[in-house]
Amino acid sequence: MWSELLPVGRFDASGGYRRHAWTAADAECRAWFAEQAAARGLTYELDRNGNQWAWYGDPEGEGAVVTGSHLDSVPDGGAYDGPLGVVSAFAALDALRERGVVPTRPLAITNFVDEEGARFGVACVGSRLSAGVLTRDQAYDLRDAAGVRLPDAMEAAGQDPAAIGKDSERLSRVAAYVELHVEQGRFLSDTPHAVGVASAIWPHGRWRFDFHGEANHAGTTRLEDRRDPMLSYANTVLAARKKARLHGALATFGKVMVEPNGTNAIASLVRGWLDSRAADEATLTALVEEIAVAARERAERDGVRAEVVRESYTPVVDFDAPLRDRLAARLGPGTPVLPTGAGHDAGILSAVIPTAMLFVRNPTGVSHSPSEHADETDCLAGAAALADVLEDLTCQ
Repeated sequence: MWSELLPVGRFDASGGYRRHAWTAADAECRAWFAEQAAARGLTYELDRNGNQWAWYGDPEGEGAVVTGSHLDSVPDGGAYDGPLGVVSAFAALDALRERGVVPTRPLAITNFVDEEGARFGVACVGSRLSAGVLTRDQAYDLRDAAGVRLPDAMEAAGQDPAAIGKDSERLSRVAAYVELHVEQGRFLSDTPHAVGVASAIWPHGRWRFDFHGEANHAGTTRLEDRRDPMLSYANTVLAARKKARLHGALATFGKVMVEPNGTNAIASLVRGWLDSRAADEATLTALVEEIAVAARERAERDGVRAEVVRESYTPVVDFDAPLRDRLAARLGPGTPVLPTGAGHDAGILSAVIPTAMLFVRNPTGVSHSPSEHADETDCLAGAAALADVLEDLTCQ
């Protein structure tokens, strides 16, 4: 399965992946998922938001146990973030069958669409819609960099956008969702354990900073006559780093757009996106407000107008304690329990159903990069651990 997925959406120039939602690469990944379901005789479904489901047992049954992750990527992302969880889910089901396990509860494998938010700017769109965290109207307002609306992209890919929305009836039949994911840090690399259990997800969000200046000629406009938004943006990037360090938190400007984007032109608009995360919501709120104040103060000095818009926000997620403890107990004494600063579908769904996560050791800690990696032996250990967990949860 892993070798089949590796070429899909790979960008040769970087070695990373560009599997963005509702694109050709995404469609190829989704076709692979459907083929894996068919090969195992599973009941395949698309829900109203385009999320894929493969059922072992009655899809209408109560108390279902669900596992899986996502197949889309960030721009030039790695091979493991998302796909490891989906591949491991199918592998875990195969292991259960080999063991002769007959679940007494329905078991489903999922691929949640547009988890990374790389195309439309909001993460976990599929799970947010299903949980009711993102409304239909909000989803309809989303556009990609080319101005394509999310519903139009869905329709072009063969998905009916008129159906999107909260999926309470389906989720009401789910007793637990367990997501396996490559660790996006180096906590496990300093332990003898290949697999750990998640305790919580730091609160995090995305904010758009718009700096409106005045386009002018780079070669003829005196420095004192300029209203250059690039100066305001650059100062804000540096301020964000300093303030994040003082708060013991994280702040990253990783995406920027410039208009008119000419080498010999002073920009009229610089738009940057801030990703910020902290151990608690009070710290995150204070940090972002300080960055916003710094942006506005510098913009005023530069004769520039600054606007700050929160595009998405996820509060702190404490995973379901009984489920978390049950997973840790099933994996054995000493199993590491660790928090993460990365968002996941499991975090979104935790608002409506019990969720938990397993992390597979990442020797370098690198993620969202072509260098992202997990050793094969650790991946196999992760699939085996997931099979153990699923056996425990489905055989009651």
